[in-house]
Amino acid sequence: MTLIKSISGIRGTIGGKPGDGLTPLDIVKFTAAYGSWIKNNSSAEKVKIVVGRDARISGEMVSNVCIGTLQGLGIDVINLDLSTTPTVEIAVPMENAQGGIILTASHNPKEWNALKLLNEKGEFISGQDGADVLDIAENERFSFVDVDSLGNCTLDNSYLEKHINAILKLELVIPKLIEMSNFKIVCDSVNSTGGIFVPGMLRALGVKDIISLYGEPTGHFPHNPEPLPENLTAIAEKIKETGADLGIVVDPDVDRLAFVDENGDMFGEEYTLVAIADYILQNTPGSTVSNLSSTRALRDVTEKHGCTYAASAVGEVNVVNLMKETNAVIGGEGNGGIIYPELHYGRDALVGIALFLTHLAQSGTKTSLLKASYPNYTISKNKIQLEEGMDVDGILRDIQGEFSNNEIDTTDGVKIYFEKEWVHLRKSNTEPIIRIYSESESEEKANKLAHSIMDKIRALA
Repeated sequence: MTLIKSISGIRGTIGGKPGDGLTPLDIVKFTAAYGSWIKNNSSAEKVKIVVGRDARISGEMVSNVCIGTLQGLGIDVINLDLSTTPTVEIAVPMENAQGGIILTASHNPKEWNALKLLNEKGEFISGQDGADVLDIAENERFSFVDVDSLGNCTLDNSYLEKHINAILKLELVIPKLIEMSNFKIVCDSVNSTGGIFVPGMLRALGVKDIISLYGEPTGHFPHNPEPLPENLTAIAEKIKETGADLGIVVDPDVDRLAFVDENGDMFGEEYTLVAIADYILQNTPGSTVSNLSSTRALRDVTEKHGCTYAASAVGEVNVVNLMKETNAVIGGEGNGGIIYPELHYGRDALVGIALFLTHLAQSGTKTSLLKASYPNYTISKNKIQLEEGMDVDGILRDIQGEFSNNEIDTTDGVKIYFEKEWVHLRKSNTEPIIRIYSESESEEKANKLAHSIMDKIRALA
């Protein structure tokens, strides 16, 4: 059993002893800590928190415990029930709530669940705020109210429509253009809430020919739910079988987005953001942001439009902070996470779908040809297991010294640039490993670059 307490929330496998897995007692403890932190930092006479969940098997149990705990603190709850991460994020400010909790372990397998914590803006809480919540939990500095002061719970099923309507109001989303293109689209929603929200979004955009794979929100994932090529063979076959124009893939909480072209080939998670940024920059020039482990193609496309690109530390909170600092018009992460500030500061697959389809319709070309219009890079993802007592920080400093003549970024680990290649080394926050990501013009070159750096690390170790 696994329980991981981090500044962004708590996640773990269901069951086991308290403190070892994500048990009902752990859910109560960390929900109470978060609810108390919200109350301590709010001037509202009555605190209100939005709660939503993905469709994983443990979701109903976790939701019941979480909501009951908040009510026990005297907090009112708006329960969105089956929802998505971005939907909860937009609901928080719409409801004038003081916070939000998303119950999802994102792309993790079915035995996992998590509490992801939002502030009053509907954005993930900061590192310092997360540390404060963990401190309250560790010291159990929370107190429950008497029977006359319990919070109320209101079920609200209106946010699918509200989220879609907010997207349809965006200037760069053009449903009429999408409808005229008569797209045939296959969706893989891994039997989670994307099975409700993605077809709903597509219908609102004027798409009539929708083929849904794994669209029942049962939580029984038919394959590993991370939208990587090796997990997407069924949708690739269905596209070829039906002659579809495009495949759309989301993870269980619908904040990551990947496409498959009309040949059943992967568009590439990294290129979700690249293509959408290209469309945004054509219409609203401005700066862009992704994290240090994302493809260089975004930088190339941004500079092609005469605009400025910036790279943040890994993590959605870091991307959002840099987007605000640079007033970025689009940003996100190479895992298919699209952050479009015109709607909200959070990864949102639904707005990504709307913007991408408008771009594809406007281009008048096939999905594969749109992908071919962008710089072609390949990322190689590797890791080295850490031995006990290994001086990781010292190793990273030594690697940095070895390449002192290169452009180097130490915002998050060490990223070394070699003309249009790069390698990024960073210590994992959750596992005893060093992650080594590299990018080049081909898989062979990216692997070669990564392995040369890995050999240096082993020699230093």
